[in-house]
Amino acid sequence: MTSKEKGILVVLSGPSGVGKGTVCKALRQCAPELIYSVSATTREPRQGEVDGVNYFFKSREQFQKLIQEDQMLEWAEYVGNFYGTPRKFVEDTLNSGKDIILEIEVQGALKVKQKFPQGVFIFLLPPSMDELESRIVGRGTESEESIRSRMSVAMDEIRLLEHYDYAIVNDRVELACSRIQSIIVAEHCRKERVVSKIKQWMAEVN
Repeated sequence: MTSKEKGILVVLSGPSGVGKGTVCKALRQCAPELIYSVSATTREPRQGEVDGVNYFFKSREQFQKLIQEDQMLEWAEYVGNFYGTPRKFVEDTLNSGKDIILEIEVQGALKVKQKFPQGVFIFLLPPSMDELESRIVGRGTESEESIRSRMSVAMDEIRLLEHYDYAIVNDRVELACSRIQSIIVAEHCRKERVVSKIKQWMAEVN
């Protein structure tokens, strides 16, 4: 009996303002088969939020236990609450043969790579730094000082590009989605994955 091919963990990150959320929202439309990683948090559910859909809602004790048992691929504390990526949800999804995408900031992505190096790491780039600044300014929520700080952080994050497998320029959202889908198809055709499958066939024949 041939075992099911495992899915692929795709990690998408890039600087604030580059459009990660917009690209992932568009991917939900053009690639509905792609599963989206559900984060865990210790904050209280907001009205309409569903456990296991929006977040896995945990007590601080439950979350800390997951950390101690190395069941979080990455985590951080923000405004008094913990947020992170549960290992079990990711591994269960991959073992079912489905691909899963994790949209995350750069430092979190590098933590995931330390624990899950077999993932596919994609860095989303702006068409230019001027365009990135325009997108941040366009939000209308940032002070001049905050914008300068975000641009400085963005430059530092772009310097970490060498730790990623692919880089995509987000010049048009539909093109970025198409490129991500192409990367996933190519990754499923990697020699290492095919060789592993052939070895399984050989073992079954013998």
